[in-house]
Amino acid sequence: MPVWDIEAEHPEYAGHRRLWAHYRDLYAGGARFRANAEHYLVRRQREPNEVYGERLERVFYENYIGSIIDWYAATLFRREPVVGYQGNDDQARAFFNVLTEDCDLRGTSLTGFFRQQFIQALTLGRSYVVADFPRTEFRAGTRAEEEAMGVSRAYLTGFGADDAINWERNSRGELEWIVFRTERLTSDGPGRGPWRREQQWTYYDRERFQVYTSLHEARDKRKPVLADEGQHGMAKLKRVPVFELAVSEGLWLMNKAASLQLEHFNKSNALSWALTMGLFAMPVVYTDREFDQLMGESYYLQLGPQDKFGWTEPQGTVFSIALENLQRLKEEIYRVCYLLVQAGSPQAAGQLQSAASKQRDYAITQEVLRGYGDAVKDVVRRTLENIALAREDRLTVQVTGMDEFEVGDFSGQLAEASQLLGLGMTSPTLRKQVFKKLAFQYLCDARQEVKDQIAQEIDAETA
Repeated sequence: MPVWDIEAEHPEYAGHRRLWAHYRDLYAGGARFRANAEHYLVRRQREPNEVYGERLERVFYENYIGSIIDWYAATLFRREPVVGYQGNDDQARAFFNVLTEDCDLRGTSLTGFFRQQFIQALTLGRSYVVADFPRTEFRAGTRAEEEAMGVSRAYLTGFGADDAINWERNSRGELEWIVFRTERLTSDGPGRGPWRREQQWTYYDRERFQVYTSLHEARDKRKPVLADEGQHGMAKLKRVPVFELAVSEGLWLMNKAASLQLEHFNKSNALSWALTMGLFAMPVVYTDREFDQLMGESYYLQLGPQDKFGWTEPQGTVFSIALENLQRLKEEIYRVCYLLVQAGSPQAAGQLQSAASKQRDYAITQEVLRGYGDAVKDVVRRTLENIALAREDRLTVQVTGMDEFEVGDFSGQLAEASQLLGLGMTSPTLRKQVFKKLAFQYLCDARQEVKDQIAQEIDAETA
């Protein structure tokens, strides 16, 4: 890819760049949101700069959507996806057990890695996983040499939707090439000069990769220069080593709730400001004479026989309406995210729910969770399958689980499994799959090598 094209941006990226930045602020909340509050706090018509500045200083943000996204991630990954391998390649099994415990060469487990990618997908609509292999100047001649040099040790790198600045897809929707842009602060060491901002562009196509870098020092923006290039680890498969975790428009939670969250933010801050100002009552003097007296605790007023004096304060009607509207907005945020039962007390809002209604609402939430689970299992399976193909392992990959979300539902699964096996079906494969599913659900926190050993023992025992 020519260097003069590496900075080019896809039209979709250009159209969504500001939106994605806003969505990241809405998810993060806290200091990050306050630092960018001027983008979200609506300024009143002809509002003085001093008043608007004071409102910005007092701004606060009730972050419902961030908590909702984290709840979905925690609930979905409460029980890890069950990764199983079929085949007699013990060396490959050992590698995948290591990969499961440390998939990015930074000590992150496979479950923890995909949990973060799932959060990115719910926030930005999609995220990307890159599967790559360590690079070396020497070419290994045998599989043993690859293992010794460490070049067969695949690892994963995660990117958000806002990191992918340019790409092209074929008629089947498959990536032909993609460019990621990332940024970091770098220096020459302690006391050896100022911090500099380094940008990096990484290009992947079906066979090759290229890495460009550029340093920014003060106002000096340098052109990207080629830092590395070559064949990537999946070149022999003729595929881009990038796997996309995407959710549909209906399951993109941030996109569904962002406008409601911003409306709630502005209404709650307006109400807070009005209440604060209402605490400082303003004196009112009714008189036909010119009034120029000073007023305060150490002063007195001299009024004429027909003059009147009083204090203004709001009647409170609009405050009651605002409170009701804020509650309705909060409930709507949870409703569009399929979590109305967690919006708060339905009695307080005058919405009494029957037990059947609550059960129905929870059923909807569980179906949404299963949809998310299917998307995550698919990208995990595709990623691991392609790593196995690139390594030429003699294994097939299966990813199951992520379909039961009740804390106390294991006894129900056990009873259903007992009834299923009690039907008298003589299929050994059915018995193996039932036993493995129950074992992995019960031992969801066990290490992958332990799960793999249990799976092999079940296969051998029920053969």
